[in-house]
Amino acid sequence: MIRRLPLLFFACWLLASLAQPAWAAALANQLRNHASPYLALHGGDPVAWQEWNAETLARAKREHKLLFVSVGYFSCHWCHVMQRESYRDPAIAALLNRYFIPVKVDRELNGALDAALIEFAQRMIGVAGWPLNVFVTPEGYPGYAILYQPPGEFRAVLKRMAAVWARDGAAFSQAARAAGVAPAGLPARAPVTAGALSELEQAFLQAAWREADTLQGGFNRVSKFPMPTHLSVLLALYRRDGDPRLGEFLRLTLDRMASQGLRDHVNGGFFRYTVDPDWATPHFEKMLYDNAQLALLYHRAAEVFGRPDYRAVAHATLDFMLDALRTPEGSFQTAASALDRQGREGGAYLWPAEALRARLTQAEFDLAGRIWGLDAPPPFELGYLPMAKRAPTAEERERLRLILAKLRQADRLSEVPRDGKVNAALNGLALSALSVAGQGVPRFEAAARALRAYLGSRFFQAGRLVKTRVGERVFAGAELDDHVFLAAGLHDYARVYRDAAADAQARDLVRQAWRRFFSAAGWQREERTLLATLRPQAALSDEAMPSASARLIALTEALAASGLGRELAGPLGQARAMALPVMQSAPFDYPGGLRP
Repeated sequence: MIRRLPLLFFACWLLASLAQPAWAAALANQLRNHASPYLALHGGDPVAWQEWNAETLARAKREHKLLFVSVGYFSCHWCHVMQRESYRDPAIAALLNRYFIPVKVDRELNGALDAALIEFAQRMIGVAGWPLNVFVTPEGYPGYAILYQPPGEFRAVLKRMAAVWARDGAAFSQAARAAGVAPAGLPARAPVTAGALSELEQAFLQAAWREADTLQGGFNRVSKFPMPTHLSVLLALYRRDGDPRLGEFLRLTLDRMASQGLRDHVNGGFFRYTVDPDWATPHFEKMLYDNAQLALLYHRAAEVFGRPDYRAVAHATLDFMLDALRTPEGSFQTAASALDRQGREGGAYLWPAEALRARLTQAEFDLAGRIWGLDAPPPFELGYLPMAKRAPTAEERERLRLILAKLRQADRLSEVPRDGKVNAALNGLALSALSVAGQGVPRFEAAARALRAYLGSRFFQAGRLVKTRVGERVFAGAELDDHVFLAAGLHDYARVYRDAAADAQARDLVRQAWRRFFSAAGWQREERTLLATLRPQAALSDEAMPSASARLIALTEALAASGLGRELAGPLGQARAMALPVMQSAPFDYPGGLRP
């Protein structure tokens, strides 16, 4: 609870505030024409947005103001809504500019900061997501978090936080410091034995069954995310053990994800998640990291289950990446927006009945109507999302394929804005997917070679990896994820194409990742941090992105025969031993550390 300041302290603080020099009020929006497409979207806001950097924190200290740190990303629907409703409102902007240092963050440029603030929000309010808005003290301690809020509620929060800070700023800072992650000694360690790993596999399976939706597939019974790392580990367990119940669950999940609203049946690719348990109602953004991982998942599932249709899904997903996210240079952009160019959520993917009639013959429309449920009222304001409401016959499936090809000719993907950032970690995932799932298909092999050439020539400066490129603008400060997933992509490429240079580059990135991001205290996601609560972690969990720590351990083990294993034997042993207790404490959250 925040206590009241002594009157003398408050009076001194007030006099100091009133005596601030004239330059303290000269805050201006720094984001106009920013290279990040997401940050550039906010360049015209009346909010005086600053970037997250040391200068911004120094200014907060000079002016004794809370930082209002707002994290989002280009394709986030609710981020756009909050911008439209609040950040373009002059009255709300005036509150932010007067009482706070407002900071806009692209989560894909500041992954470590985003992860830390997500963890803070989950601890504080029990949920997290984007837009993620956190009030941070000038010393860098998060103190209070909110997600999307309507303008009236948001305005009230800003006034309340401004009053708390003015009335009792020292106590708020003290509470924020106390709420931070407590400094810890060295992480606990446990012997990594075959018995311990077997017990951990069983604990993961038990936890997975507790979370599994055995009626609709997937995990959770409210909204549905693909969770490719979890499914990949379960697939490996099924391949090894042949548990028929697990095989049935995996086929159900893969079938539902591929046949319902999580997947775009016209243009290809998967949406980020569905808001319902039936996989029917997506949020319409499409992410490179999802699609790269899902292409690999369906490729492996095709091998395990002997299902050519799963391989077709994998190839269609790679085709979506090539059609919608590839740059002329051969790299891949980060995401496609949920909004079309008119600002309508799902506008590029939803079809009014009259638009379908205009493109299809009567017989084609009648067939689509029977399979897609066009006789019912449209489930979305803008129309229908093509998906099978009942399973088509083989003959109907072939006719539907031709119908979907007709709709694809409308080229609605051109109506979808892209996040043009080219990120090292995400392009590493894309290189893995193209190299492995695209093997033997000329267009995918050509794309893999072009991507490998681009990454090798454009993502290193003086031997150091850069995080992101946007055109000719380079963002340095590559994080752990960037080193690990690009190394994994290069390793997969080297295995498939027997490319010694790619293999050498992968090994160098592995060495750099261990040297820069691991110590006896654990893993850190970035080399230098400004957030005061960031501490090394014993292991990183598997979320939308796989665990970078688990992937680096696995990659180092895979390279062990080359001599790299001897070179890194010490840190590798430490990392495995400190990860085991964390995995045992929450087995569902750390499947990437298993090796079935």
